[in-house]
Amino acid sequence: MSQFNIRVYGILINEKGQLLVADEYIRGKYYTKFPGGGLEFGEGTRDCLRREFMEEMNLKVEVLDHIYTTDYYQESAFRPGQQIISIYYFVKPLEPINVRLSDIEFDFDEEQLTRYNKCNEIETFRFIDWDTVSEDRVTLPIDKIVVRMIKSNHKPSHTPCP
Repeated sequence: MSQFNIRVYGILINEKGQLLVADEYIRGKYYTKFPGGGLEFGEGTRDCLRREFMEEMNLKVEVLDHIYTTDYYQESAFRPGQQIISIYYFVKPLEPINVRLSDIEFDFDEEQLTRYNKCNEIETFRFIDWDTVSEDRVTLPIDKIVVRMIKSNHKPSHTPCP
């Protein structure tokens, strides 16, 4: 039976005009994507995004404006036969970010590598300077569309967006 997989992602641009991304190593492959994850049954999309930021970064966020919802067919990169519907919002942190951030792509620490051996996936976070943000900096096809949209419609002024 065909299934839908609904994903909700947050676009966070910090006070320096940098874009937050997650670097993940999942089942032997590297991905750079936006923070977020799967919608759970009985949950609204904004509630999902707040939960995902708490789970992934222990960070309370305010969910702001809707940016984009997938408007074409996209098969899941992780679960063939499932159709992905991704929903993107701008988010604003309600407190300082307290997870380890790196300037280096896929800069996993020892603890994260140990965790990978148990669950087959790890994740780390970093900011990308606005001048270097492009669709080539993210892996997933829908993320690339969102990067083009935010780059053409948003010019950070060193203040959180939008």
